[in-house]
Amino acid sequence: MRRKDREMSREFGLEIIDKSTYGVLSMVDDNNEPYSIPLSIARDENTLYFHSAMDGRKVKAFKENPKVSVVFVGETKIPEIYSNEELDEILKDESKAGILGSKVFTTEFESAIVVGKVKLVEDEEERVRGLRLICEKYTPTKMAYFPMAVKTGLKRTNVYRIEIEEVTAKRKKYDIHGQEMKWSRME
Repeated sequence: MRRKDREMSREFGLEIIDKSTYGVLSMVDDNNEPYSIPLSIARDENTLYFHSAMDGRKVKAFKENPKVSVVFVGETKIPEIYSNEELDEILKDESKAGILGSKVFTTEFESAIVVGKVKLVEDEEERVRGLRLICEKYTPTKMAYFPMAVKTGLKRTNVYRIEIEEVTAKRKKYDIHGQEMKWSRME
């Protein structure tokens, strides 16, 4: 990671994974072409689970090369550090022009990147557990219907796991005084 001052802990990265709506899985397909796809992913300790159809481009790619990375993006927003009046004052002093690029025309963000290997889950109990985790994350109010859905859907669904080999996390965020919170500073 180039910007070590924005690097966050593994635990922070796992929190980003858990709260992200989706992860973008990247791989090299069976034609040696890069391929990425957004997926609904749930985590259990050091394992990520997702499901797919039983055939297709990614299914073939996994057979050729199971090494993947997954990008998760947490909260993003444009910082509102300066009022328009303060920005008008900055315009009067060219020596302050750098503030515009670093604190006005920028984005606060948090992200995590996982590196690991994809494996098709073949054990039925683990397949159900993986699907349950996904459904609990995305449809928690519908879990009363899960047993019937899994009973009919399991036979036509692949479930995959990724053992997390590495998690890196990064954040750019400003405090209430307009100072960037570097070196994992939380407040």
